[in-house]
Amino acid sequence: MASHQQRATAGATEPPRDKTYFEQQREALVGEIAMSFEQVLANINKLNRSLEAVITVGNEFSSVEALWSQFENVMAKDDEASKRGEQQEEREGHGDDDK
Repeated sequence: MASHQQRATAGATEPPRDKTYFEQQREALVGEIAMSFEQVLANINKLNRSLEAVITVGNEFSSVEALWSQFENVMAKDDEASKRGEQQEEREGHGDDDK
């Protein structure tokens, strides 16, 4: 047991050993992964800003869309009324031909 304690004490005073190839590669890969995550985060933030800009532009067109919808509804009602009038005239016209 004395030899085990001597090695543990000697290990504490020895200078730090060089990193193994595996540890070096792991650190390099962890660094690359960290940089990639930072790029992903930056791109997600950029995408978020772009989406917010698109939504803002879309909201600016809501009043124009409402106006066109109103116009479309009025035109659809006028078209329905004119079709009904034409159908009514056709029915009345056919009724006169029979007499």
